[in-house]
Amino acid sequence: MKIALSILTVDYKNVSKGLEELLPLVDYIHMDVMDGEFVPNISFGPAFIKSLRPLTEKPFDTHLMIKHPQNYIKQFVDSGSDYITFHVEADCDIIKTIDLIHSYGVKAGISIKPNTAVEKIKDYLPYVDMVLVMSVEPGFGGQSFMENSINKVKELSELKKQNNYGYLINIDGGIKDITAPLISNYVDMAVVGSYICNASNPKENALRIKNI
Repeated sequence: MKIALSILTVDYKNVSKGLEELLPLVDYIHMDVMDGEFVPNISFGPAFIKSLRPLTEKPFDTHLMIKHPQNYIKQFVDSGSDYITFHVEADCDIIKTIDLIHSYGVKAGISIKPNTAVEKIKDYLPYVDMVLVMSVEPGFGGQSFMENSINKVKELSELKKQNNYGYLINIDGGIKDITAPLISNYVDMAVVGSYICNASNPKENALRIKNI
């Protein structure tokens, strides 16, 4: 299980300093982009992501929690994203948006909220490079892990094996030392945010997750 560090709860005054310590311990940098419409919060946009790109060669996993992702794909490609994931619940043509992401040579992901079943994305699984299961309601960091997500990552793992699909299985929300073991056998990566960034010793908590 690889670790994607969410910087949603990072200290924005010292982003580069915080990342410098943690970068050797994580595999991806997870960017939570929120528009205040699809979710009740606003975070940052492509300019902020672009400003971080010179700090590391780690892949940028950009998660678009926005209502019309198709209108902003190029901006997030230009910012340095390696993966762009959008929601099946967004207001867009799913296949056209996947194709648009791929047309720029970037990997495409699809995400589902906690109340959305895997069934909703089954038709798109052959075409995506990542599936992101939200184990909290998207919009805010620091929420508690929702256990119904365990069955979802199990189902996605089974579908992947049965059909020889190539997507990575990712999970986001409430991942820490006591919840990571519940999903580690079924996912390829997990997004970890407040458990690391809000810790008194971020490096120690990152190592705990890495050891799992």
